[in-house]
Amino acid sequence: MTEPPKPPEAGDRLVAAANRPSPPEQPTRNISPRPHRPALPQPVTGPVRVWRSVVAFLAAAVRLASRLAALILVLYAIFTVFRANPANIWYQFVESLASPLSVGLANLFQLADVRWTTLVNYGLAALVWLIVGSVVAGLIRRAAP
Repeated sequence: MTEPPKPPEAGDRLVAAANRPSPPEQPTRNISPRPHRPALPQPVTGPVRVWRSVVAFLAAAVRLASRLAALILVLYAIFTVFRANPANIWYQFVESLASPLSVGLANLFQLADVRWTTLVNYGLAALVWLIVGSVVAGLIRRAAP
């Protein structure tokens, strides 16, 4: 069997630490607190505020338009890959919008399967719309003061 632990003695580290005198107290100084800065800058008013609002609206409109174009192209690619019914009104509507939005990329690659060709070409056109829309929206945002 094991022996029970021994009680601490005067030479042990724990006992010595408990018997050590506390450090002297630091004298307190009367220091006034520093004034804090306001959390938000002063509100912008006048023509600068109007200009910022217009620029923000234009940038958001460009982002929305580019994302909608990319969505239409992806929908058309999905409809084609999964062989949707070409006589369906939704298919015809998406197809009529996707053709002009393909920005000349509809016939970039000619693969063996028409479904893969549509997926690659219209998917690439959707990526182009997303990238160009983000770049243009960023450039518009830089116009704000």
